Order: sequence, then structure tokens, then C-alpha cells
Amino acid sequence: MPALCLRGFNIHKDFLNRAAQQEVLEAVRGVVRKAPFYRPETPRGGRMSVRMTSAGRYGWFSDRSGYRYVTEHPEGQSWPAIPAPIMAIWDQVTGLERRPECCLINYYDADAKMGLHQDRDEASFEWPVVSVSLGDDGLFRIGNLTRGGKTESIWLQSGDVVIMGGEARLTYHGVDRIKAGSSTLLPKGGRINLTLRVVE
Repeated sequence: MPALCLRGFNIHKDFLNRAAQQEVLEAVRGVVRKAPFYRPETPRGGRMSVRMTSAGRYGWFSDRSGYRYVTEHPEGQSWPAIPAPIMAIWDQVTGLERRPECCLINYYDADAKMGLHQDRDEASFEWPVVSVSLGDDGLFRIGNLTRGGKTESIWLQSGDVVIMGGEARLTYHGVDRIKAGSSTLLPKGGRINLTLRVVE
């Protein structure tokens, strides 16, 4: 199925079938066993509603010192390698020889959300960010290159893959809400979102 294009975001609906989703989920569970989920602190001192972990050379991190990439989990261990089934998605949808050094893993429960933001902690913005959805539907909102103005939203389902690149690389985006119970992939419900990023 051809990708939908919404404000420069290429959205591949149903890119992963159920078996492929299960394979990626098992790979994520392997990462979480080595690098457990944690709830990051924001620079203002609050706690994010999503829980996070990472795989790869770097993990994205936030605390009172700001947003940045780090080479170790908060508990002190190095991040696990990005599993092959996840890296294969990057290869399939981008066709790039350059590969990501970070796979940020976000877990959203029924009440979690992510405000409009830009992904701009990387050394270069020439490489795309690839996003993979697993589990319950998430209402994905896309804004503009600057804050404010009209936005558009689309429900992302389990197995959808989104590529944010080119002129859309620095577009504001976020997740407004989760549709609890809309997927049976995660036994306890919720949504897992993976974002693959070239950091260096």
C-alpha cells in the first residue's frame, strides 16, 4: 500500500503484519529486560507521563539539566544493541546505508500523552526519524515548523510506520491521546512507540 503523506510525514499504514508486530514486540521485551523503563524528569522538574528506555549506542534522556543523548541507562549500564528486527524496518523504509545509533522506546498507558515538540537533539537533521507503532491506537498530531497555527491529526494503529524526513524533519508533532483497548497486541494494553534516530 502506498504511503500517505501528511505535511511531509510519510505514513505507511499496516506496514507490519501481526506476526511481524509480535516479533518486534519480543525484541523490545529483550531490550527492556536489560534496560528497564523509567519515567524521565523534565527540565522544569516534573515527570513525563510516558515511560522510556532505549537501544543502541545512545539513549535519549531528560532531567533538570536538559534534553540530550547519553551512553548509559540511568541505572549505569550501557544500552542494549538495537535488535535486528527493528533495524530491518529502518533498512526497508529508508534504503539508506547510514543506520541509526538510537532506538528510543516510549510506553504510553491509557492516560499518557506527548506534547507538540521537535526532535532536534541530533548532530544533523539531514537523516530521517522513523517511528513504529505497536499496541493501542494513538492520536498523532502534526503541527508546523514553528509553534502555533493549525494542526492535523491521524490515528496511528499497531503496525503503522511513519517516516519524518526532508522539510518535515523539524516539524512539531505529538500524541494527544491513546484509545485504550483498541489492540490486543500488548496483554496489559497501552501503546509502544519506537523512534529510530541518527544521532552523530
